[in-house]
Parts: sequence; structure tokens; C-alpha cells
Amino acid sequence: MSRPGDNRAPQALTDDWIRVGTLEELKAKGMTVVHGGACPLLVVHDRGSVFALDNRCPHLGFPLHRGSVEDGILTCHWHHARFELASGGTFDLWADDVPTAPVELRDDGALWVGRRTGYADGDAHWRNRLREGLAQNIGLVIAKAVLGRLAEGADPQALVRDALLFGASHRDGWGTGQTTLVALANLLPSLPADEAYLALYQGIRRVAADCEGEPARRDREPLADGAPQAPAQLGRWLRHWTAVRHRDGAERTLLTALAGGTSPAEVAALLLAAASDRYFADGGHALDFINKAFEGLDIAGWDQAPALLPTVIEQLVSARGGEESNAWRQPVDLIALCADAFAELPAKLEAGRAKRGVWRDHAGLARALLGDDPAAIAAALLAAIGEGAGGADLGRALAYAAALRVAWFGTANEHSDWDAAHHCFTYCNAMHQLLKRVAGLPDDPALLRGVFHGAMRVYLIRFLNVPPARLPGEAGDRQDDLPTEAAALLEAFLAALDRQGSVKLAGRLVARYLGQGHAAEALVATLARAVLREDAGFHTCQMLEAGVRQHREWGNVAEGRHILIAVARYVAAHSPTPRAQLQTAMVARRLSLGQALHDEPEGEAEE
Repeated sequence: MSRPGDNRAPQALTDDWIRVGTLEELKAKGMTVVHGGACPLLVVHDRGSVFALDNRCPHLGFPLHRGSVEDGILTCHWHHARFELASGGTFDLWADDVPTAPVELRDDGALWVGRRTGYADGDAHWRNRLREGLAQNIGLVIAKAVLGRLAEGADPQALVRDALLFGASHRDGWGTGQTTLVALANLLPSLPADEAYLALYQGIRRVAADCEGEPARRDREPLADGAPQAPAQLGRWLRHWTAVRHRDGAERTLLTALAGGTSPAEVAALLLAAASDRYFADGGHALDFINKAFEGLDIAGWDQAPALLPTVIEQLVSARGGEESNAWRQPVDLIALCADAFAELPAKLEAGRAKRGVWRDHAGLARALLGDDPAAIAAALLAAIGEGAGGADLGRALAYAAALRVAWFGTANEHSDWDAAHHCFTYCNAMHQLLKRVAGLPDDPALLRGVFHGAMRVYLIRFLNVPPARLPGEAGDRQDDLPTEAAALLEAFLAALDRQGSVKLAGRLVARYLGQGHAAEALVATLARAVLREDAGFHTCQMLEAGVRQHREWGNVAEGRHILIAVARYVAAHSPTPRAQLQTAMVARRLSLGQALHDEPEGEAEE
């Protein structure tokens, strides 16, 4: 075993090589450190051979020359990660491999090492490490692999695709991790590089956490060739298997639809109709997860539908609906009320068909959906359909009404009640997105039932707005105490979220920012930063993405501003957190940039 002393060597260099000294000099020292092209290099003599490696431990950057060598193994003394000298490969998967450099012993007896380091497995290194990070659920490995793949020029969507497929095969059912990843991936086009990295890291590591300790998925097959494959037939089967909670039957029906070439819109309609057989199923999650699976396929490609879509079936068939809850039956039987409305849907769709595409009263319908009379709410929906409102129109108005429940949320409620408002909003956003996805299909009353379910849920949570929180910038709130410059407002917003109890201030800052006419995209990036720096739950990521999507439907008008105010208030209510994941992500970032994470003792600085 050799231990370092004063073992740094004067060095000569060419464009690609560094002269270390003579072999005999290195033998006497055991190891030495020289400057490389982008990092210090550790050169080691061990058992008759010479090796050159990056001198920074890949775990957290500790100088490896302060470690020890024995039996071909280099041990870092900070966290005792161990590496094979020849390849740099780690024996401890949490630590990552050490990049190595080539070594040449020339005819004059001089020892030279290459200035550039690389990995023994070449270009595949970061792809392999990302798979290891997912499989082992090691955040630092995932963060470094994300940065490594981005540095290689990988398309961020390719990283999302790989993580989604990992989750589909390593977990028996769609989970919150995949939902979080898709939500954050949808925001990537709006994010600067640092926030895009955080979004990828936070989303991918959620998939890893979701899969840890879970049973792998058991694949099922479509029905044999020759089985009926008409969408109407498959739809009846899927609804039947969902109703009787027969997972295998439902999955095989869905796979048969995919194998038979059923279009993406038709498959979305099959799942939307089946999910709507239950009222607000699984607290809204069943529909939201279906929507996120389709959005995941927008990223991964429709050819991955047989891998991703069947993962939503387990929750679809096992979900409980509102019809099983007393709140939907007493004191008003909302189930019977909706059933009466559904009976009128065919006639209303027929009446509105000629006027489809010209209806524009989204805000007016949203106000009607916020009323205190559920019968009047159902009547308003039916009237809008008869006047030409399409499914996407209904979804847009519904999502805005649900966003106002969040914007008006009274902070005197219990903190857990935020989730009741959140679930309603994300369900309504999912309904809107799915209705846009099936907009080109013939009218089908079954596809609109979920709008009525969402409207009844908006009605049921009205108590969260008693009394309603005052919207900032309205009812005499002049906001003259706040800055006017965009940068100052965004900085003040992030600072407000560094302390608890900033719900009101966060909403006012966002209202002030938008009221001054500043660019919404910079605010979206700041809202994303506020979420991504936290150890945020998946609900917060959902809220952010759904709010940004709905804001884009409206733009910088009153309704659009209200939606981002709702997002800001929800995020503030769930901030700050310990920010442990941000620390991990920033450690990986500093390591990728070659920055030191520690101070060398005086006299040991590398030359």
C-alpha cells in the first residue's frame, strides 16, 4: 500500500500529453498529481503498472491523492468509495466511475499521460449511469447522469422517454413519479438551462423513488388475431371490465385496440368513457393519470403506447367513485341530478351542432359553475352545449372555475384542504386536455359526463371559499407598496417563499407583475424555480404545470392572471422545505463544472 507525501512533479506538456517524470521517479513516490486539460490527474504506480485517473472523487470531488491504494484498488478516504485503478470502475454504485487517461512510457524513459480523461465504457457511460441511478434510486448518480447526457448533446425528451419506460417496466402501474416527470417535461420549453436541468433531475428521481421496492410489471398480450376490433365494441368491453374491476380483461382489451391500429384519439375516447363511468374516480387521480400517460406518449412517441398506456388500467379498475360517497348523495343527490342531465345530452348536442365553433362565453359559464345550486350548474352546462359549446369549450370554462377555488382559498382552512382544491383543479385540467384530444371524433355524450362530474366537485368544495380570499389587485388593493420593475418583483417573490406564511404576499406580487404588463414567460420560469428548488410533493408540480397550461389558454387577461395567482398561492402555501434535493442537484452541477466542494489544507494545493 502506498500513501501520498510531497509527491507533485514539475511537468512539461504538449498539446495532448503531459510529461510526468521518469518511471523510476514515480516508483519512488507511488503517486503524483499533475494538471490535466480540464482537471488534475492522479498518476499511480502499482504492482509494476502505471495508471492515470481524474484526481477528483466522482462522488463529491474529494482529492483522490489523499486516499490509498492496495491490491489494485484506490480508496477515497472521504466516504470510502473504492475504484479499480485500471478502468476507474467503482465497486460502490453510489460513487460513479472515475474517468481515466492514457499513459505512455517513451524510449527515453520518460512517462507521459494524456491531458484528456474519458470513461472505459465510452459514450455509453452516462446512459448506463442513468439506468443505474434509476435502478438503485441514487439521487446524486441521477443528477450527474442527467448533466452528463445533456453535455453529450442528448435531447432532453430522450431522457424523459427512457425514464418513463423504466417506470412502466419496474412498477406495476402508473405512479406519481411518472405524473411528476411528464408535468415537469411539459414545462421544459419555457425553462432556462438551469431550471431545465432541475426539472429533469426532479422528475427522473421521482420515477426512481416511485419504483424502489415495487414489484415489476407483468406484461399482458392483446387478444388473438381475428377478435372484433371496432372501437365501439372495444369501448363496450373496456367499460364492462372497468365496471366489474377485471384488470386482465381491461388491459387485454386496451392492448387489442392498440394492436388493431385504433387511432390515438379513439383510444383516448375509450379510456375517457371508461373513467367517466365512475364519478370523480379516485379523487380525480384516475383521469389525471390517464391524461398524463397520453402527454407522456406525446414525448415518447405513439409507438410506445403498448408499454405506457396499460399502466393506467390498474388504477382505473380499482378506483372508487363519488357515487360510493355520502357527500355525493346527501343532502343533494348529485348522482341522480347528473343522470337526469345525461339523459338530455344527445338532444343538446344535436341542437348545438350547427353553432359549434362560434360559442365564446367561457368566462360566463365558469361564473355559473361557481354557483350554490347544483341543479342550476347542470342546467348551465346543458344550455351551453345547446348553444354550441364543444367539449374543449366546456373543459376550459370548468378548469377556470376550479382555478378560482384555489385562488379564493381561505387560509383559515386546514392546510390539508389545499389538496381538495388542487385535486379538483388538476382533474378539470385533465378533462380539458383529454376533450381537446378527442375533439375531432363524432359527438359522444359519454365523453362529456366527466365535465358534469368536475362541475359537481367544484360545487362540493365551495366551503373552501367561505369567505373567499380577496383576489390581489382587486377590490381596492392598489399594490402601490410593491415594486414595478420585473426583476425586483420576481426577486421579491422568491424571497417571500423563503419563509412561511407568504400566501397573500405571493399572490399580490404575481398580480402586480402581470398587471404591469411584464412578460409571462419570465414569471413562469420563476414559478418553476420556486417549485424546483423545493422538496416539493407531486401535487405542487401538478399545480404548476396545470396552471401554466391553463394560463396559456387565456393569456394576460383577468382570467389568465387569476390562474397564475392561484398557482403562486398554492406554491407559497407549500414553501419552504428543507431543499435537500436542490443540494444534491447543485453538488452534481459543481462537480460537472470542476468546482471544488472542499478546501485543501494549506500547503497541499495542486500545482
